[in-house]
Amino acid sequence: MAEIAVVRGAGTTLWAHLAERLRREIAERYETGDLLPSEASLAARFGVNRLTLRRAIDELVAEGLVRREHGRGVRVLGPDLIYAIDPATRFTLRLEEAGLEGHTRILAAGPIAAESGVARRLGVAPGRPVARVETLRFAADTPLCLVTHFVVMPEGETVLAGYRGGSLHAFLAERHGLTLERRTSLVTARLPSPEDARLLRMPATRPVLRVKGANLCARSGRVVEYCLTRFRSDRIELLVESAPRPTRKARGAPEPGAAAAPLSPSGSEQPGETPCDFEACSSPRPRPRS
Repeated sequence: MAEIAVVRGAGTTLWAHLAERLRREIAERYETGDLLPSEASLAARFGVNRLTLRRAIDELVAEGLVRREHGRGVRVLGPDLIYAIDPATRFTLRLEEAGLEGHTRILAAGPIAAESGVARRLGVAPGRPVARVETLRFAADTPLCLVTHFVVMPEGETVLAGYRGGSLHAFLAERHGLTLERRTSLVTARLPSPEDARLLRMPATRPVLRVKGANLCARSGRVVEYCLTRFRSDRIELLVESAPRPTRKARGAPEPGAAAAPLSPSGSEQPGETPCDFEACSSPRPRPRS
């Protein structure tokens, strides 16, 4: 007799319902490197046949949560990356520091008219043309994050004409001699859109970590790029090392030399509107994963 009966919900296949149950148990009961019980024992425990159990585990393997090991069983995997948010934030650099091989897939690229939220963050007038690039970032074959980049002109024209993947900041440094720095990041946990969940190979019921960031020219303080990143919360941990925030004379007063409005939790942007849970002002001290 099954210890825990898994009942299929309306519109949900039995294997999908079982996969969700296993996700919760892995999150609550298992540590990185632990082996799951054998397929036979899990099938008996949940009262399903082994084909259904294998299909559920196949889903978790595809998501990067577990790995099948011949002769050993199914092993729980940990996050692929501890991602430090600091002024030198670069996805490609973070992967190299962690000893991981990464690559970028460009999903879409083209000029758009900046709507109010994006225009405010870039310091341009609403309706001005900016470059919009959508990228999907991988570690090996596992998708880790989706990034929507908005780049001001004329740098945006160069990006649309020549960027083909890899580090966007390294590309801008090579083509325009720019060193970009991240000043602030706004982070929130939010459920992904159906399309984001599909591209990231994750359940639509699991939150992503959404990070809004403005990247400025280190010399002039001019905002060059605003980006909205959606990280897989099961594959990445965000590391924030906070520095003391400067005292302002008046609430809402801009930082000296700032060229654009600060990131606002209530502002709308493309795509969609993102509520924010906290603001992270980070110091430039990356920490390698132990």
